[in-house]
Amino acid sequence: MLPMLDHDRFEKCLALSRRGATEGERSAGLAAATRVAASAGMTLVEATAFIEGVAPAGPRSAPPPRSSPYPRQPFIWPRKKEPVKPITIEEILAQKAADLAWKKKAAAREEKRMRKLYAEQDRDHATIRETQAVKDREWAEAKGHPV
Repeated sequence: MLPMLDHDRFEKCLALSRRGATEGERSAGLAAATRVAASAGMTLVEATAFIEGVAPAGPRSAPPPRSSPYPRQPFIWPRKKEPVKPITIEEILAQKAADLAWKKKAAAREEKRMRKLYAEQDRDHATIRETQAVKDREWAEAKGHPV
């Protein structure tokens, strides 16, 4: 079972104890690293060995790791990427021309659709106008106004 050691905090404290600018910083870093190690139930030496991957000396030696029945193969998928080929002005102009052609076609489709819609609305409005004209004539005749 791995100890519950706060790796980041311990490493920062250990770095401060080794590379502190003043003696006070170094001693404070060492004291803090000792407290972090103690909170995980380890000594400073054990925690340092654990972090640095060095097997601690003494009776606490871990059993050797079992070898896997499947040997590790190097990754086959990482390959060198081809260098990025910069886009040329001709390609940019071709893209712009294709985009403009697409926009013109879309605008023509929309114009055709709107003409259809307006024609349908005009047909609907024509019947409404005719009905309203009849009502207006009837009203005018009822009021005695000339039409």
